[in-house]
Amino acid sequence: MCDIRESNLYRLWAALCSVYEESVLRRCLAAAGRWCSRQIDTSVILRVLCREGVVARSWQDSLLCRGLSFLINLPGWLLHKLYLTFRRAFDGSWFASLAFEMGAETAIAQSWVILLLWVIPFSYWNNAYNMVGYCLLLALFYIRGMREERARLDLKSAGFYPALMFGAACLAVPLSAYPSLSGRFLMYHAVCLLCVLITVSAVRSTQDLKRLAASGALAVLVSSLYAVYQRIQGVEVNTSFVDTTVNEGMPGRVESYFDNPNTFAEVLILLLPLVVALILTAHHWLPGLAACGVFVVGVAALGMTYSRASWVGLAVAAVVFVFLWKPKLIPAFIVLCLLCIPLLPSTIWNRILTITNTSDSSTASRIPLYQAALATIRQSPLSGAGLGTAAVQQYISDHNLYHAEAPFVHAHNIYLEVWIEAGILGFVGFVGSMFWNIKNAARAVRHCPDSAARTITAAGAAALSGAMVCGLADYLWNYPRVMSIFWFVFAMTIAGMKLCKGTQADA
Repeated sequence: MCDIRESNLYRLWAALCSVYEESVLRRCLAAAGRWCSRQIDTSVILRVLCREGVVARSWQDSLLCRGLSFLINLPGWLLHKLYLTFRRAFDGSWFASLAFEMGAETAIAQSWVILLLWVIPFSYWNNAYNMVGYCLLLALFYIRGMREERARLDLKSAGFYPALMFGAACLAVPLSAYPSLSGRFLMYHAVCLLCVLITVSAVRSTQDLKRLAASGALAVLVSSLYAVYQRIQGVEVNTSFVDTTVNEGMPGRVESYFDNPNTFAEVLILLLPLVVALILTAHHWLPGLAACGVFVVGVAALGMTYSRASWVGLAVAAVVFVFLWKPKLIPAFIVLCLLCIPLLPSTIWNRILTITNTSDSSTASRIPLYQAALATIRQSPLSGAGLGTAAVQQYISDHNLYHAEAPFVHAHNIYLEVWIEAGILGFVGFVGSMFWNIKNAARAVRHCPDSAARTITAAGAAALSGAMVCGLADYLWNYPRVMSIFWFVFAMTIAGMKLCKGTQADA
């Protein structure tokens, strides 16, 4: 550390900081920042948007919430009764003590499980791994609840809208036009429900929260380094991913080990905001420097995916994060973004310019996909076609709703796809879950003192905001692994909110 402070680079940086502190630019940006903060504090629109709704307020005390909480916590309650009955035997057993200690550290176990799950190459991946991993975590949590009476799955904090979303997924199987095709997709939703419940319930401290975020950061590092290796080795241009007529000179798109460049990019926009949170909450320079390195490699990998929707999503995530974390930095952030535009590589800039170009086959191909999805909604607005992309594909084929040369895989829009899979209830549950989560996170961040929990909560809300924008042009849940990462970030935001409320109570 002393060597760094004695270096010429550090002295130059300290001199520049000193000049900036006394500059007119800093005073102007600070004044603009204070103005932004005042507008946010006095905004009637934001006050209405951040107000807790009637449904959210009544959920925690509702009969439905209490009944479902009783059912999911029944195994833990029975195990606790068993422990009380044979307490002396359990307390005297070395194996029982070991199991209880492992159960008490469910959050640590989850950090290892998600890291192992997220670095498995696509060619070796099996969706059953997700189910097995989270079932083991659930068993650990129940073991923790065997001795700790207060250790219960927190359905109240998970919220009404996610419960509605999962309920709609369950209904979508028997109501599906093809129940045999929809059944296996319910497992993917069940895994995500377990992910939310375990994450929200297992996180007890800021250290647990940071540890889970660090696991996500390690997944970003491993996948991004492999993407950089792919670029060094050379990636062949895949014409199914790139229209070479309007993207002339663009290199092949890296996909790391996720089989698809768009999928890899979606993983990055979900996890990169958590990496930023780790940078800002690092207490020592070495972890902060390591997190900076992960972020730089991750952003470089995202650029090499040439995924336009994900670029827009990350830009929105950045804006939302600054808006929530430090609103007074918005003017400086805008200036920094404008200064970065000339530094963009020409291939990335040219790719950005094709976003609204209907001559691009990738852009034009989405129109018949949207038309087919909307036609499905008109024919079956309440129940949809059935849970899962397989049922939707079969429904659209049987009713001749899609008219294009490329095969119909999914709607390339998360809102349309959720509706045609899970019906109107699923759509309301999904949109309500996102709006409820981001809104509550914004309220928690605004009223919480500066802390790691506050920063990670803001990062989670920003990541979800970026993902929702990206979802306008793509279906993020086409790969179940990405679906579980999506709900992991959702759960991390709720866990951060719980810690923020605890901080407010302590204050």
